[in-house]
Amino acid sequence: MATPRAQFVFFSRLLHWVMAAMVLTMLGIGVAMVASLADYHRLVSIHRPLGIAILILVVVRFVNRQLNPPPPFLDTMPPFERRIASWSELAMYGLMFVLPLVGWGMLSAAHYPIVLYGSLHLPFILPHSPTLYAVLRRTHTVLAYLFFFTFLAHFSAILFHTLILRDGILLRMVPWSIRRSSDPTAG
Repeated sequence: MATPRAQFVFFSRLLHWVMAAMVLTMLGIGVAMVASLADYHRLVSIHRPLGIAILILVVVRFVNRQLNPPPPFLDTMPPFERRIASWSELAMYGLMFVLPLVGWGMLSAAHYPIVLYGSLHLPFILPHSPTLYAVLRRTHTVLAYLFFFTFLAHFSAILFHTLILRDGILLRMVPWSIRRSSDPTAG
């Protein structure tokens, strides 16, 4: 019988860390956009194409996950924690997909162009409507806060397992390859 993989496949790990950097950048830009009117337009010019890049990569990541299922959870995780981890992962995938779409729809409803680069613009996906824009803007903000809290929960769980339980869960996703050990706390 084959030994189960101890790590996500390399492409999954690469996507995870690239997207983690992108998401942290987006969260920082989002906070800065709310806090600084002076830099608002420069920040928005980064926020829009980065959001679309996240949308594209989350689709790639979801397809990759279907083709390369994750390694099994560690034995140290009780069933309820495994369910919570699975649900939170699905929530993060969903939010990384929905947030850019809501943002795109919001900008379409406001009739603001989404400039990807130079003269390359995304098409409008919704009709011009100030009311729809207002609803989608509020929705985008609420979903962004929900994503931020989900991200914090994910990060906190990893820290708890890494620093308190020391069960080696982070090793499943580190960018470098690891050798499988019978003791996940070793090394």
